[in-house]
Parts: sequence; structure tokens; C-alpha cells
Amino acid sequence: MMRTCTFRRLEAGLLFLLALLLNSGGAALRTQEGLSEKVVRLHVLANSDAPADQSMKLQVRDRILRETAPLLSAAGSRAEAEAALRARLPELSQAARDALDACGCSYPVALELREAEFPTRDYGAFALPAGRYVTLRAVIGAGAGRNWWCVVFPPLCGAVGAGDASGDGAEGAIAAADFTADEIALITRKNAAYALKFRVAECWESLRQRLTKSQCP
Repeated sequence: MMRTCTFRRLEAGLLFLLALLLNSGGAALRTQEGLSEKVVRLHVLANSDAPADQSMKLQVRDRILRETAPLLSAAGSRAEAEAALRARLPELSQAARDALDACGCSYPVALELREAEFPTRDYGAFALPAGRYVTLRAVIGAGAGRNWWCVVFPPLCGAVGAGDASGDGAEGAIAAADFTADEIALITRKNAAYALKFRVAECWESLRQRLTKSQCP
């Protein structure tokens, strides 16, 4: 009888912890999904890991950021940012081509606007949890080298210069963006509670991706 009672208490405790985990995971995923509905990311894939190809990747990145900054300055939502980028994809593609030409490079470069899966990425002043995000994607040549990604809308990385999201510039851009208090707390991991939520969102997204892949024929 005593063993039965102990087992039932243990079972009840485990069920309670599971309920807390499910609730916390659901809340964290909802916050991540809210973020993804407000963000457009930039993803630049180099031809290879050769130093020259990696340098060209950064030249293309810088040119795209310069072109998109004024284009997106008037956008008030992700939908407006998407529409502006989609309308100017040919011009952005040409700008990327010009950047490669300036390097004496003949690689093809392809730009597209699409949804893509991203792993967790820490930018210094903030981090974005893993998930699906609308992405401006630039593939140089074979696209087989180390890639670079950040946030083109809102201009979180561009706030302090290409490739650097640390310092007051990024914090100011985060504060100015249309993020809720919970979303800001999550991406800045302002305290232990939100750091835990961030980790839970990572784990749940990883589980979701595995389940999705397992269902594919």
C-alpha cells in the first residue's frame, strides 16, 4: 500500500511537471511565432569556404544591406517589407551582381524571397530562436560555403553596421521595432526566466522539425 501511494504521488508529480512543460513550451512557441511574423531575415550563401569566396560573400552582403536600408525604411510591417522587397528583387539581384563584378567574379548569384528554416542564432545584443522566417536569400555560385545571416527588417543588424549586432545601436533598433514586451524579453534573454523560455522554444522547435521530417514520404 505504501509503495502504491508513493508511486501515485510520483506519477502525479511527473504529470504536473509535464503539464508545466507543455504550457511553457506552448507559450514560448507562440512568442517565437509572433517574432517570425514581424521579421525578415537576410541569408547570404558563399560559393565556398575559400578566403576569396568568403570575401565576396561579405561584399554582396554589404551591397544588399545598403540597397535595402532606404527601401525598407518606410515599411511598417513584415507584409509591407515583403512587398517592397519582392517588387525590387530584379534591382537587388543586379546590385548583388554588380558587387561580384567589382571583385572580378563571374559566379552567378540568385536572390529570392522565401520562407526558410533557421537554427538559433546569437547576434550579441539579441538572439533569435530556431524556426521558420521569411528570408531574402542570396546564393552565390554553388552556395556551398559558410553563410551569413541577420535581420534586414526591422534593421537590427544594420543598426550598427553589417555583421555586428552588439551595442546601443541594436538595442535602440529593438526598442523601436514593433515587438511586444515578451518578445523583447525573449530575444534579449533579459533574465533567467526568459532565458529558460528561449531554451524551451529551441527544444520544441527542434522536436517539431524532427516530427515534420519523420512524416515526409
